[in-house]
Amino acid sequence: MAVSLREYRARIKSVESTKKITRAMELIAASRIIKAQQRAQAAAPYARELTRAVTAVATFSNVDHPLTTEVENPTRAAVLVVTSDRGLAGAYSASVLKEADRLREKLKQEGKEVQTYLCGRKGVAFYKFRQRPVVQAWTGFSDQPSYDAADEVADALIAAFLTESGEPVEGHEGVGVDEVHVVYTRFRSMLTQEPTATRLLPLEVVEKQTGILPLYEFEPSPEAVLDGLLPQYVRSRVFFAFLQSAASELAARQKAMKSATDNAEELIKKYTRIANQARQAGITQEISEIVGGVNALADANAGSE
Repeated sequence: MAVSLREYRARIKSVESTKKITRAMELIAASRIIKAQQRAQAAAPYARELTRAVTAVATFSNVDHPLTTEVENPTRAAVLVVTSDRGLAGAYSASVLKEADRLREKLKQEGKEVQTYLCGRKGVAFYKFRQRPVVQAWTGFSDQPSYDAADEVADALIAAFLTESGEPVEGHEGVGVDEVHVVYTRFRSMLTQEPTATRLLPLEVVEKQTGILPLYEFEPSPEAVLDGLLPQYVRSRVFFAFLQSAASELAARQKAMKSATDNAEELIKKYTRIANQARQAGITQEISEIVGGVNALADANAGSE
């Protein structure tokens, strides 16, 4: 019984150490998520006004720009999947990968060949384990994305889109595509993070203008304005997706670590209760053995008399 009691005490000590780690990670995620939310909120006005400007140019000009022109029969589509670099975030990366698989099957049913681009080590490991082809991958910035990283990713996607479908992309891996999609996690609240798939290219102007529209003058020309605005628009959308994913990752990690800490507390209580029962059983057995020994000795003495 003493050996069993030592085992339970060792388990309690091990779980207490794990609890300290999960509690620390929960607090770290809680402190970082505030900054991540602030960055996402700060980027929203710029993305909104840039969307408004692109909408105005597309609405009030008759220019056919490559980034806004849809191919009649698209045959290839690029899909950017944004996952995390680190684990311990619950089902965060798994949910994004499932959404990417659904989009992949949908595009294949439409007769489109899928070119996959990845962000995050979890996505890279997932595709590598299943031996799925990947055109290009970026890692190292999932929880703290920078605009430079979004710029690099967006340039690769734009280059693939502007290249004729099926032709090798100059300066980048992969071939030209007719569509570009992005799969990321939209941050709704601390309790809700929603995997989302959206099409980036060709641009879908869905913003509905209400009220009095501003009077725009395009200088030097609508073509030049679109050449400058549309790449910035794509970069801002990619960066905004990164910021949303970073906030969602931290929220998922905080929730997962809190759940792990709560489970550790319950496990400690369980092992403590079992250890106490084992200790009480051992004491009872020792008392019974002593009483039995005393009675046997008393009977032996009485028999000798």
